[in-house]
Order: sequence, then C-alpha cells, then structure tokens
Amino acid sequence: MKRIPIALVGIGKIARDQHLPAIAADPRFELIACASRNATVEGVRNYPTIEALLAAEPQVQAVSLCSPPQPRFAQARAALAAGKHVMLEKPPGACLSEVRALDEIACTVGRTLFASWHSRHALGVEAARTWLSTQEMRSVHVRWKEDVRRWHPGQAWIWEPGGLGVFDPGINALSIVTRILPREVALVSSTLSIPANRHMPIAADLELFDTAGVPVHVEFDWRHGPQELWEIEVRTADGTLTLSQGGNRLHIDEREVALGSVHEYPSLYSHWRDLIERRESDVDVRPLSLVADAFLLGRREIVEAFIE
Repeated sequence: MKRIPIALVGIGKIARDQHLPAIAADPRFELIACASRNATVEGVRNYPTIEALLAAEPQVQAVSLCSPPQPRFAQARAALAAGKHVMLEKPPGACLSEVRALDEIACTVGRTLFASWHSRHALGVEAARTWLSTQEMRSVHVRWKEDVRRWHPGQAWIWEPGGLGVFDPGINALSIVTRILPREVALVSSTLSIPANRHMPIAADLELFDTAGVPVHVEFDWRHGPQELWEIEVRTADGTLTLSQGGNRLHIDEREVALGSVHEYPSLYSHWRDLIERRESDVDVRPLSLVADAFLLGRREIVEAFIE
C-alpha cells in the first residue's frame, strides 16, 4: 500500500490529542513534516511557517490544517497553490466566503479539499440518521454545554473575531444536526450572551425550524460544569432518540443501540484518503452557515466579564 506523505500545520491541543494519534494509526498516511510557530513534533522535520515547509518539502502531497481559523485561509490557499490536498479542521474557516473561495481554488488546481466535521464521525451519528429517515419528527432539542476553562485554556484567539466563541464547540452540534435530520433547517432567531470584556459569545440560544415546520431549539453554554452536556434529543411519533456524549452514545427511548468502534479522527483521515483516491472534495458549509446566521440575526446581551 502506497503511503501519502503528509504535513501537519498548527501543533496545538487538538493536533496532539487527536490528529497525531490518528495519523500514526493510519497505514495510508506518513507524517513527514510539521509547521508551527511555537511547537515541534519529535521524529519529523519542523518548520516555523507553512511557507517554509512547502518550500523545503516538495514530496509532501497532503496538508492537514489544525491552526486557528483566522490564519487558515492563507495557509490553505498556499498549500493548494503548491499542489497539495488539504484537510481543514473545524470550523473550516473564519467566514463563509473564504471557504467557498478555497473550494473554487481546489477545483481549479484539481486537488482534494476536505472541510472536516469530526463530530459527524461520532459512533452514533449514522445510526441516528438512518433511524430518523423513517420517522415523523415532532421536535429537536440540542444541549451543548461545557467549561471553557477546561477545554480551551489560554486560547485567546477563540474570543477574537473569527474565533467563534461558544460556537467553536457548538458548531459540532450543528454539524450533527445537519447530518442526521432528514430535511434542511433554517435559523429564525438567536440570543448571544457576550462577556463585557470579550468579542465573542460565551453562551447562545437558537431557534430553528426544518422545512416541514418542526422546531429545533439549541442551547450552547461555556459556563457549564463540572460534567459536560453534549446531547441531542429528537422526539418523534414513534419514540425519542437521544444522542449523548457528543454523538458517541445512542438511545431510542430507553434502549441503547449497539455501535461500531472506529472513532472520530481515525474515521476522518480514512474518509480524506478515500476522497483523495477518488479525486473528490467534501466541502459542506451548512454548519458554518447556521453560525453566520446566528450572528446576523443575533440579539446581543452583555453579561459578566470572563476572567480565565
């Protein structure tokens, strides 16, 4: 089996916790280089910038971008221009227009662009999608709550424009919703709770409806703890479906559904390799579109200052 030489850009928490182990476990990829301003990875060549990496490593065929969303457009554009396949950590960009532009660039140069949504690869998501495809839905309730100090310690970028604030984890829930529900959803109102000393929200409350009028209520909160609440509940005419633990456990009424064993990031990299082999891209911007709509329609409430 021929292995694809790959580079990883942005060596932060998510890269170390998820991307590096997933790449190491995938026999179809070989990590040969990394780029990061402040970190290095043992056993591979390291560079301070993606430009330096691309200039020195012509054998790299694919680049996985794990940097914050604000600089990612320039990095992805540089990688595509150099003829590399690109995977974008979620969210795929700081705004919709740059993701659409990257999609066009990838098409022009004939390379794969993968806007990855790792939570769609949680163990229960596809089983939930299959079951809901035959159901008459009545309502959807999303509760996605965690402690920002635990999950994003010291990450000042997340409070800046383009960092999304509580929508950084919240977009995971929206990626699942747009995958499992059989019809499209539209946002009709949102309330954004913004700390007095920050630019991005620490909590958000959204009201959506699908095209048949089924209500979808969404609650995001970064002030929750100590136990995380990552749950999607769908009431139907025949029972209630509950995805919990970020989509990794599935119950229909009181019965737990047996699931597979391939976890999110190994599944992401497997899908990316399949896309490369088929010379296809996968760029679904619906979750990011809903976040953009939440800011467009958002009623802003100033709340207590956030001090880490």
